[in-house]
Amino acid sequence: MSPLPVATPFSTVIRTASQDLHTEVNNTSFMSDMLGGRLGIEAYARYTEQLWFVYRALEDGAAALAGDPVAGPFLFPELSRVPSLERDLEHLRGPGWQKRARPARATAAYTARISEVAASWPAGYVAHHYTRYLGDLSGGQVVRDTAQKTWGFDHKGDGVRFYVFEGIPNPAAFKREYRALLDALPVDGPERDRVIGESRQAFAFNGALLAELARD
Repeated sequence: MSPLPVATPFSTVIRTASQDLHTEVNNTSFMSDMLGGRLGIEAYARYTEQLWFVYRALEDGAAALAGDPVAGPFLFPELSRVPSLERDLEHLRGPGWQKRARPARATAAYTARISEVAASWPAGYVAHHYTRYLGDLSGGQVVRDTAQKTWGFDHKGDGVRFYVFEGIPNPAAFKREYRALLDALPVDGPERDRVIGESRQAFAFNGALLAELARD
């Protein structure tokens, strides 16, 4: 008797299903120009400012989901990014930057959706959590390295602290643990498809944000 087929892990399914959009986001003109040194530090500061709005929505949503059986296991405190973003923006924008910060139209739409799923659909919130935080632990490190070289920030210092996860000494092991949680996510059938669709939507929101920054 031939062996039964092994089901593909959900972490692999969700990554594969969004790979095209992931690649598209990474290759936007804004990211290419910023990482290629063709944009000034103001573009980097504006991008960092938009991330502050996004992560405030993610981490405000996390506060209400701490005890949730679906989303709760993903809410590692060592992933928290808002304090690091605020320190970076103090360095980039100077005192009083919060009063001057404005979300782009795409950012406002993105954060509204995060807040919506955090309040009504924990598995949908996980889709947004996954696309952002695992991206920061992976490709985000390329952004940090490039920013340090391009604008002279101290190694893992002010200006790039957002990309420094001091509470995660072994990112590879942490990502394996996170993917195992995705594999065990208690969703099946149509609900799995909804989560996959939401992860694609999360990448689309990121793409729209970068496109707007490029136009600006």
